[in-house]
Amino acid sequence: GVRPEQMTLPTPCPEYDVRTLLGHMVIVFRRLVALGNGTDPMDMPSHDEGVADEEWPATFLQAAHDVQAAWTDAAKLEQMMVLPWATAPGAAMVAMYTAELTVHTWDLAVATGQQPAWHGPTIEAALATALMALPSGDREAHFAAMAVDMPEIAGRPPFHNPVTTADTASALDRLVGWYGRQPVEPSAA
Repeated sequence: GVRPEQMTLPTPCPEYDVRTLLGHMVIVFRRLVALGNGTDPMDMPSHDEGVADEEWPATFLQAAHDVQAAWTDAAKLEQMMVLPWATAPGAAMVAMYTAELTVHTWDLAVATGQQPAWHGPTIEAALATALMALPSGDREAHFAAMAVDMPEIAGRPPFHNPVTTADTASALDRLVGWYGRQPVEPSAA
């Protein structure tokens, strides 16, 4: 649903415009593939710059198929895996990246004025995972300390400080707030 003229629009993810965010989402898929295949998921750039505007749908479809192929062995879901900020079973890693992709889908919806039909169980699972996986408090300071050993995140923490949401907020609003976004309704862009 992203139109070519929307590619340079800003997103709620301050590091990325629409095109760069799409490229980052492709890398998230590739990181999931790397984890599933036992290679280093952090050994790649933060976003893919080599996708032409008209190739995004096919690129996303192929990336999704690649994730599926990398995770067909159910034993991988129980295998312990390591990221710079987490050690967890494969199932938890898949859940963490699902939460990230859900938040970035929200970022795209807000940036491009779309209102996707959200899948409630996915949102609930993403929120539960995010609440367990991402620390509360000053994440930016936490990641600044990690940047000593990971210069690629210096000045660009992978996760921002949480934004407080109302107890009555939707699961989606609580999820994006936990990821450091101010929940807003998508508007026409």
